[in-house]
Formats: sequence, structure tokens, C-alpha cells
Amino acid sequence: MFVDSHCHLDFPDLASNLDEILVNMQQNNVTHALCVSVNLEDFPRVRALAESHDNLYASVGVHPDYENLIEPNAPQLAKLANHPKVIAIGETGLDYFRLKGDLEWQRERFRQHIRAAKQCHKPLIIHTREAAADTLRIMAEEGADNVGGVMHCFTESWEVAQRAIEMNFYISFSGIITFKNATSVKDVARKIPLDRILIETDSPYLAPVPYRGKINQPAFVRYIAEEIAKLREMSLTEIAAITTNNFFSLFKAT
Repeated sequence: MFVDSHCHLDFPDLASNLDEILVNMQQNNVTHALCVSVNLEDFPRVRALAESHDNLYASVGVHPDYENLIEPNAPQLAKLANHPKVIAIGETGLDYFRLKGDLEWQRERFRQHIRAAKQCHKPLIIHTREAAADTLRIMAEEGADNVGGVMHCFTESWEVAQRAIEMNFYISFSGIITFKNATSVKDVARKIPLDRILIETDSPYLAPVPYRGKINQPAFVRYIAEEIAKLREMSLTEIAAITTNNFFSLFKAT
């Protein structure tokens, strides 16, 4: 069985077809999925999905790309996370690809999420794009290793992966790993300790081969597992069991 550790089932492309999405999960042995929050305005919708389905979970957080918001603070985030189906803080982190200029507000937002995770003792879901050095620096400064978490949709180097693992983080691979030109990501997948691997779709984005360019969904997470199994010269059954166990070990989901 498989677990999709990061998806956005509340986004319109998936929410409008949720019943079929859930059936497809079942048919592809995807037993659970974590629906990840990107802003507080839509968080009640994410939480409602988790409350309505035994096999769905939620996180709470504000994505680094969202500008001009009332900034979340650590006590607020920790309070919202006080729910049995909310199993993580995030997604949070830094993104220097989409936004330019003075991004100190983004770094401060990231710090608030780490502090919230430490307050509520729940792991972090971290997004980083063209910001690895600052991401790792802030993680270290704020003591993110005290709660751990996952570097989601990982596209960084093996050196970045090693530093994250040293800080008690898992590395999650998305459909990008199935792309022919994703040589560095494939290299990380070959080297990473097996007890630190997670798989995700980040749906509705980043559909894996053979669905690249189409709307992604949790059922497709098996293709990420298949690619990792090929890279590691292991069976799909082994990778499925390892990544599923890792998910429940990290998130303490019940």
C-alpha cells in the first residue's frame, strides 16, 4: 500500500471531482493522503476534508508565495493545529524563485511556523526553492531539529539532503523524479537512507510520467514509488512498505 504525503485535494481541479479521486486512490492501493494547507483562509476547507474521511489528514500553514496577508504567528498556528486530524505545520519555508526583492517577511513567517511546530510538537512540512542556504540556516537557528519534518518535493543536492537529515528531517520525492532530466534528484534517491524516504504527488501539480502535463492526483503516487524501486534495485512492495512506515513514524497519524 502507498501513502501520498503531500497533496492539495481542496484545490478546484481535485475538489470538483473528489469522489472519483478517492475511488482512484483505493483502486491503486493508496490508503491515505495528507492534504496540505497553503493559507489560513482556506484551512477550514482542508480540515473539513480530513474530518470527513478517515484516510485523509490535514496540515496548517501559510505557503511562502502568499504575499500581502495578515502574518500568522506561532501561537495562532499552534492553536489551529490542536486537532487530532491536523498532523503537521506547513507548508512553510522559503521561495526565492517566484518572488524577488526584500523577502525578510518570508523568513520571519518561516520562523513563526518553526516556533509553532515546537509549541504543538508536530512536524514541519518545508518548501524550499532557490533558497536552500537560508532555509537550512533558519532551520538550525530556530531548532527545527527538535520536531523534525519533511523537505517536500525535494529538488536540491545530496549535500542539502544530508544536512536536512542531520536535522531530523525526511526527504520526499514527487513526480519530478520520473522526469528524464531529473538526474540530481535521482542521485539523491539512490543515496538516501531508506528510513528517511517519503513519496508525494503535490497534486494537482507535477504529474509523474506517464501522466506528465496532466492534472495530478494521489493515485499516481505509485509511479514515484516505482521509480525509486528501480533506482534502488528493490521491489515495489518493499518501497511501498518502507515509505508507508516512514509516513506514520514521522506524522504519528492514527
